[in-house]
Amino acid sequence: MKKVIVYFRYHEERDYKYLSEVINVLTGSDYQIYLPADLPVALPDIFARKMVCHTYTGYEDIPKDAELFITYGGDGTILRAATIIRDSGIPIFGINAGRLGFLAYIPKENAVQAVKKYLNGDFYIQARSLLSVSAKENGLFGKNLNFALNELTISRKNTTSMINVDVYINDEFLSTYWSDGLIVSTPTGSTGYSMSCGGPILTPDTQDFIINAIAPHNLTVRPLVLPNHNTIKLVPQGREKEVLVSLDSRVMSIPSGLELEIVKAPFKINFIQIEDYTFIKTLRRKLFWGYDNRNT
Repeated sequence: MKKVIVYFRYHEERDYKYLSEVINVLTGSDYQIYLPADLPVALPDIFARKMVCHTYTGYEDIPKDAELFITYGGDGTILRAATIIRDSGIPIFGINAGRLGFLAYIPKENAVQAVKKYLNGDFYIQARSLLSVSAKENGLFGKNLNFALNELTISRKNTTSMINVDVYINDEFLSTYWSDGLIVSTPTGSTGYSMSCGGPILTPDTQDFIINAIAPHNLTVRPLVLPNHNTIKLVPQGREKEVLVSLDSRVMSIPSGLELEIVKAPFKINFIQIEDYTFIKTLRRKLFWGYDNRNT
């Protein structure tokens, strides 16, 4: 029997009908469903009674031979799901019950239709690269969670003063960035924090990093795109003893002066792509590109 994993965070109870409909379609197609172990708490009783399913708590007990990993929520839900999937290769099918949704791009109202297209084989898999970070003097985020699908961000902590970050490319000094922080983004993350800071948008199949400052105190500073076979070294400094570093939605404090090394992660995260919801179509819908009255 084929296996599918479902992951979600709490949303309005009225939204769960969409997820319930998706699960009904899958169980009717002979799929074995795996749901989060906190199901009785997270879902209405009527939903919980409808299905006999398996549960999981994290990466260690998900079936690595699952065919599909369905997320129900927003882009943040997918970023958290990546920490469960890790290097398993299980492809993500993102249903958007949130707001913007560049990763979770299938509207919840169209989820059943999209799942049926998947079951009919009308899809393709898109592999997206990640970045990995390490620190010589610190077990940053743990051995198995030191990766990001969107970006690594260094930012100030407990101060309104700027921080400065020394940046090296393959051990060659690039610049010292005086700013509120610095972003190193993947192509997937180019539509996230980096875009909000004026960075370029990259298509998901590109193999690049973006280095982008947050509110830089120098008008000549511009975002830099470089191939992700390079090694990026960051050394943050500030008036405070610590700065903040985040990998996607995971945040921790590190001491000022700690050297961070960023490389391309040794694995990728796979996404299910339905033709009606390509990256280009998503850009047009979410950013209203082409919605000019002169085009009508």
